[in-house]
Order: sequence, then structure tokens, then C-alpha cells
Amino acid sequence: MMSSLSRRVLLYTALIAGALVAVFPLLWMLSASFMATGEASTYPPHLIPRAPTIAHYRDLFTRLNLGRALFNSALIALVVTALSVLINSMAGYALAKLRFRHRARVYRSLGIGLILPAQVAMLPLFLLMKELHLVNSYWGVIIPGLASIFGILLTYQYALAIPDDLLDAARVDGASELQLYRLVVLPVIAPILATLAIWTFLATWNDFMWPLIILSDDRKYTLPVAIANLVGEHVQDAELMMAGSVVTVLPVMLVFLFLQRYYIRGITAGAVK
Repeated sequence: MMSSLSRRVLLYTALIAGALVAVFPLLWMLSASFMATGEASTYPPHLIPRAPTIAHYRDLFTRLNLGRALFNSALIALVVTALSVLINSMAGYALAKLRFRHRARVYRSLGIGLILPAQVAMLPLFLLMKELHLVNSYWGVIIPGLASIFGILLTYQYALAIPDDLLDAARVDGASELQLYRLVVLPVIAPILATLAIWTFLATWNDFMWPLIILSDDRKYTLPVAIANLVGEHVQDAELMMAGSVVTVLPVMLVFLFLQRYYIRGITAGAVK
């Protein structure tokens, strides 16, 4: 039988190998973005640029105006994240702790909606945005992301653990429902809200399908849509595409790396209560 040390060495070796396999495409993308035009397609391929250049990044933000798409993505992701966390947390708390008619039916309906693919709702959602005159506008992208079944049920499950005695004590002291939510509920559910905020920001930033459907003005395109359009125009310029991919991926990677402890804390909070 294998000793404890041998099993540990085998485990760490497998983990390191898996990490290298996962990280290698990102390293290649970053390296290729600094290569001269055509260098990434040479054979045999090489990982380190022979003469590093930032010309592709300069082209993205000057000739191809990708800075506008970067601003659009940042604006939409930040607005959706802020408003979504507020709306989903209020709805989740209300569903968990307030008593109202058909409450159980609402919960079951949300559960059923969770299993439906998002693509099913895109056509009726587009028609609704058209009736509201929000097609080809920032709000047409933002509004559908303001409330999600996943976000409501996530905060619902966490809010169930709030003691009813704590809420009743605040009501006896004269707190209104809005004060109760702001002063009592929000501090208690803050860990799960951090998780929801990170998840919402990443999902909104990386969303490609809905902005592609709702937006027609290239000045309002988000980064994923703008990069997809560049692929059609500059399909042979692999290095330029790699630079665009770095601009798209790097912000969300940095956000996750800096906030991953809050994300993990929110995910595991239920297990340590």
C-alpha cells in the first residue's frame, strides 16, 4: 500500500498538473498579445515574444475604439450589480420572513422558473423591451438583469436563518419594515450579498447573447460583442484578438482574485453556522 507521504506527493502532483493545464491558455493569450503580427502563427510555436510590442493594445484603444466598449461594460456591470443586489435581497428576505397570500405558490413558481433555460425568455423579453422603447439602449440591457431567480432564492435560503425573535424585537422597538431591512437584515445577510455581487458582476460583464440581441449601435456595444465583431473584421490578426481577449478577461480576473475570500465566505457560510 502507498504511504501517506506518497499519496500526498501524488495528490499535489496531480493538482499542480491540473493547474498548469488550466493556466496555460491564459498565459499563451497574454504572451501572444505582445507578439508582432503573424508571430503567433509561426511553426514551431513559441511562448515568449521575440520582440514584445504593445502595438495591438494601442490599436484597440485608438484605431478600433475599444475603450468605448470597455466603458459600456463597466457601466452596465456596475449598475446591474448594485441594483440587483438590492432588489434580490429585498425579495429574498420578503419571501423568507414576511407572511403574505400565495407565498408558497410564489416560491414554487420561482423554483420551476429556475430550471428553464434563459434562452426561452429572450424573445418575449425582447418584445417587451420593444414595447417599452428600450431597444438599443443601456436600460434595455440593464433592466432584465435587475432581478434573477437565482439571486432571490440565494438570499431567501440565507434569510431563513435570521431568528424571528430578532425581527420581532426590532418591530416592538418601533422599527419600520424599511428600517428593519436596512439596520437588521442587511448586516446579517452581508456575506451572501458579497457572493451575489461578485457572481452578478462576472455574469453581466461576460454576457454576450443579450447585449448582442438588444443593441444595434456599435457605440453601445459591450466588450464581448465588440470583440466578436473584431473577429469578423480581423480574423487573421490573432495577436490583435489575443490583446482584445486580455482586455476582456483581465478585469474580471482581478475582481475575483481580490474578492475571492468574500465569495468563498458567502458560499460556505451555511456550512459553518
